[in-house]
Amino acid sequence: MTYSDRWQELYELASAPSAAAGTGQERMSLASASAPGPGGDKLNHSGGPWTKASSTAGELRTNTETSRSSLGPGHEGIDAGTTGLTAVASLKAVLTSWEERLAGVRDECEYLTGALSKVAKEMGETDTAVESSFNAARKGGQDR
Repeated sequence: MTYSDRWQELYELASAPSAAAGTGQERMSLASASAPGPGGDKLNHSGGPWTKASSTAGELRTNTETSRSSLGPGHEGIDAGTTGLTAVASLKAVLTSWEERLAGVRDECEYLTGALSKVAKEMGETDTAVESSFNAARKGGQDR
């Protein structure tokens, strides 16, 4: 079965009348969805997972940079008295490799901090707009 065929099957399944039609038991629903009906607050994005993820990415960025910047001082003076040892050259190569990797992680976390924060802001604005539209509908459309 192709990817498109599987999606088509799911669309047909979702639109097919349920054997329990009219009983409030939907054929398809989110596993995490609460009981059917109005009043659920499960789909609230503002102050939630996107903001927390952005904060975590920011903390990871800071911790990664702290670790990266402490690698150099930890290797200071390694050249003294070790002339000719191949292990020193290998150690320097490993140091450079780790500094580059940690810089990459730091930069990716910096990008994610901004991107996730932007999503949180946009989703929060969406929450506000949806709430306003429901409030207007509750008032009989007076706010439209």
